[in-house]
Parts: sequence; C-alpha cells; structure tokens
Amino acid sequence: MQAPGGPEEDTSGGFKYGGWVAPYFDDVGGKVMEKQMKPADLLLGRKTFEIFANYWPEHENAWPGINDVTKYVMSKTMRKSDWKNSVFLKSLADIEKLKNSEGSDIQVWGSGKLVQLLLKNDLVDELWLKIYPLTLGKGKKLFDNGTIPAAFVLIESSVTPTGVIIVNYKRTGKVKTGTVGA
Repeated sequence: MQAPGGPEEDTSGGFKYGGWVAPYFDDVGGKVMEKQMKPADLLLGRKTFEIFANYWPEHENAWPGINDVTKYVMSKTMRKSDWKNSVFLKSLADIEKLKNSEGSDIQVWGSGKLVQLLLKNDLVDELWLKIYPLTLGKGKKLFDNGTIPAAFVLIESSVTPTGVIIVNYKRTGKVKTGTVGA
C-alpha cells in the first residue's frame, strides 16, 4: 500500500518501488476509480493529507469536487492548512464523534496507520480493496497487529484485464466459525 502513485511519493524505510500501481492501470480500474471518487468527505492521515494537499488543489479536473469536500485530518502535529475545508482531528474520540454525526459519507484513502487504528477500534463499515498481481516484499502494511476479528460480506467485485481484483466489502458483525464438512 506504500507509494502506489509514483517513485518519490513515499520512500520511507528505504522503499524503492514507488509507482508500482502504474503498470496495472486500465479502463476497467479507471471506471472503478471514478465511482470511488464520487463526492464524499475524506478522513486522512497526516502523510496522505500532505501528499494530497500538494497535488489535488491544482488537479481538481481529475477528481471533481475534491477541493470542496471536507478533509478531516488525523494528526498529532498539523493544525492548519491552506487547502480549503481542512479540519484537524487530534484523537480517536474525535473520529468516533465524527463517525456518529449526521452528514455525508466519509472515505479513507491511503493512510495506512489511520486505517489500522480504525480497524483496531471497530470503526470500519466498508472496505474497498485492490489486490494486485505482485509482491513487494517490504513496505507499509494495511492489516497489521491490532486488527480485530470482523466479518464482512461481498457487495461488489471485478477483475481488470491487468489482473487486479477489486472488491467492496460491507461489515456484517462478528466472525462465525464452524467445521468444514460437518
């Protein structure tokens, strides 16, 4: 999940495979991306926010509405930004309050540590996952220590001509167990 967009996006930890998504982009994946880029407020970690804030204000034609939605940013260090509609959150309690409030849908893009925090605290209602036909060996992980057991149901899926599997899962409750063949 680290640095999918370009070689210099995130080289932390000596990561040298930035831009690994580019060879797999095709029309089918592009149509799914268009659907995912529908107007919705965003919840971002600080690093993803910094990447977005340095790019999207000048490229809104590729993501109409990105500058108008509210960008909620979980950060211990940032408190302000010139990117309009940016709101800074300080704690898990702030996220819980946001989740329980009325308003538009909230999407998380990237933000690996933030997603891990949300998974650990049962704050994920839906997952959009893309599984690429490659292994990178190292880099940031999506599912890390602390993810709670949780069950999801498949809502939608597609496979692109380049072999990317795209799935949308909705949270259904606790993990059920049983015995195969019983």
